[in-house]
Amino acid sequence: MRRTTKLLAALAAAMVCAAPNARAAASAAHGEELYQSCQDCHSLDSNDVGPKHRGVFGRKAGSVPDYSYSAALKASGVTWNEDTLDKWLTDPQKLVPGSKMFFHLDAAQDRADVIEYLKERAK
Repeated sequence: MRRTTKLLAALAAAMVCAAPNARAAASAAHGEELYQSCQDCHSLDSNDVGPKHRGVFGRKAGSVPDYSYSAALKASGVTWNEDTLDKWLTDPQKLVPGSKMFFHLDAAQDRADVIEYLKERAK
Protein backbone atom coordinates (compact mmCIF):
# COMPACT_ATOMS: atom_id res chain seq x y z
CA MET A 1 0.00 0.00 0.00
CA ARG A 2 2.78 2.38 0.94
CA ARG A 3 4.62 1.66 -2.30
CA THR A 4 1.45 2.34 -4.33
CA THR A 5 0.96 5.69 -2.55
CA LYS A 6 4.56 6.71 -3.25
CA LEU A 7 4.22 5.62 -6.87
CA LEU A 8 1.01 7.62 -7.32
CA ALA A 9 2.59 10.66 -5.66
CA ALA A 10 5.61 10.44 -7.97
CA LEU A 11 3.37 10.04 -11.01
CA ALA A 12 1.28 13.06 -10.03
CA ALA A 13 4.41 15.15 -9.51
CA ALA A 14 5.75 14.11 -12.91
CA MET A 15 2.48 15.07 -14.59
CA VAL A 16 2.53 18.52 -12.97
CA CYS A 17 6.13 19.09 -14.01
CA ALA A 18 5.47 17.92 -17.56
CA ALA A 19 2.41 20.16 -18.02
CA PRO A 20 3.07 23.39 -19.91
CA ASN A 21 3.32 26.49 -17.78
CA ALA A 22 -0.12 27.97 -17.46
CA ARG A 23 -0.17 31.71 -18.01
CA ALA A 24 -2.98 34.09 -17.38
CA ALA A 25 -4.44 35.86 -20.39
CA ALA A 26 -2.33 38.83 -21.43
CA SER A 27 -3.34 42.14 -19.88
CA ALA A 28 -2.86 45.32 -21.93
CA ALA A 29 -3.55 47.37 -18.77
CA HIS A 30 -0.67 45.69 -16.93
CA GLY A 31 1.43 45.95 -20.09
CA GLU A 32 0.85 49.71 -20.10
CA GLU A 33 2.14 49.92 -16.53
CA LEU A 34 5.21 47.90 -17.47
CA TYR A 35 5.74 50.01 -20.60
CA GLN A 36 6.53 52.96 -18.34
CA SER A 37 10.03 51.48 -17.89
CA CYS A 38 10.37 51.28 -21.69
CA GLN A 39 9.73 55.00 -21.94
CA ASP A 40 13.24 55.76 -20.75
CA CYS A 41 14.21 55.00 -24.36
CA HIS A 42 10.99 54.62 -26.39
CA SER A 43 7.65 56.26 -26.99
CA LEU A 44 4.72 55.28 -29.13
CA ASP A 45 4.95 58.25 -31.45
CA SER A 46 8.49 59.59 -31.64
CA ASN A 47 12.01 58.28 -31.97
CA ASP A 48 14.23 58.78 -28.96
CA VAL A 49 17.11 56.62 -27.72
CA GLY A 50 15.08 53.79 -29.29
CA PRO A 51 12.67 53.88 -32.23
CA LYS A 52 8.97 54.67 -31.86
CA HIS A 53 6.63 51.77 -31.26
CA ARG A 54 3.47 52.94 -33.03
CA GLY A 55 2.77 50.41 -35.77
CA VAL A 56 5.36 47.92 -34.53
CA PHE A 57 3.25 44.82 -35.34
CA GLY A 58 4.00 43.59 -38.82
CA ARG A 59 6.83 46.08 -39.27
CA LYS A 60 10.22 44.92 -40.45
CA ALA A 61 12.89 45.48 -37.78
CA GLY A 62 15.18 48.38 -38.53
CA SER A 63 12.75 50.17 -40.83
CA VAL A 64 11.45 53.24 -38.94
CA PRO A 65 12.49 56.34 -40.90
CA ASP A 66 14.77 58.84 -39.19
CA TYR A 67 16.12 56.37 -36.63
CA SER A 68 19.73 55.22 -36.55
CA TYR A 69 19.57 51.43 -36.15
CA SER A 70 22.48 49.09 -35.65
CA ALA A 71 23.65 47.35 -38.80
CA ALA A 72 22.77 44.05 -37.12
CA LEU A 73 19.11 44.95 -36.63
CA LYS A 74 18.75 46.42 -40.12
CA ALA A 75 20.14 43.20 -41.60
CA SER A 76 18.24 40.86 -39.25
CA GLY A 77 15.25 40.12 -41.48
CA VAL A 78 13.04 40.08 -38.37
CA THR A 79 9.41 41.13 -38.70
CA TRP A 80 7.77 42.08 -35.41
CA ASN A 81 4.97 39.81 -34.24
CA GLU A 82 4.08 38.14 -30.92
CA ASP A 83 6.75 35.46 -31.27
CA THR A 84 9.61 37.73 -32.35
CA LEU A 85 8.73 40.38 -29.76
CA ASP A 86 8.68 37.72 -27.05
CA LYS A 87 12.13 36.51 -28.10
CA TRP A 88 13.35 40.11 -28.32
CA LEU A 89 12.07 41.04 -24.88
CA THR A 90 13.54 37.81 -23.46
CA ASP A 91 17.05 38.46 -24.78
CA PRO A 92 17.55 41.00 -27.57
CA GLN A 93 21.22 40.11 -27.98
CA LYS A 94 20.37 36.44 -28.50
CA LEU A 95 17.77 37.24 -31.16
CA VAL A 96 19.94 39.84 -32.92
CA PRO A 97 23.56 39.81 -31.77
CA GLY A 98 25.07 43.27 -32.15
CA SER A 99 21.82 45.18 -31.71
CA LYS A 100 21.77 48.22 -29.42
CA MET A 101 19.01 46.98 -27.14
CA PHE A 102 19.98 45.48 -23.81
CA PHE A 103 16.77 45.76 -21.74
CA HIS A 104 14.84 42.54 -21.15
CA LEU A 105 11.87 41.22 -19.21
CA ASP A 106 12.46 37.99 -17.32
CA ALA A 107 8.83 37.05 -16.62
CA ALA A 108 6.90 35.48 -19.50
CA GLN A 109 3.66 37.04 -18.22
CA ASP A 110 5.22 40.52 -18.21
CA ARG A 111 6.41 40.03 -21.79
CA ALA A 112 2.96 38.85 -22.85
CA ASP A 113 1.36 41.87 -21.17
CA VAL A 114 3.71 44.39 -22.83
CA ILE A 115 3.16 42.70 -26.20
CA GLU A 116 -0.62 42.86 -25.68
CA TYR A 117 -0.32 46.57 -24.84
CA LEU A 118 1.66 47.22 -28.01
CA LYS A 119 -0.73 45.12 -30.07
CA GLU A 120 -3.82 46.95 -28.80
CA ARG A 121 -2.58 50.49 -28.28
CA ALA A 122 0.29 50.97 -30.71
CA LYS A 123 -1.68 50.44 -33.93
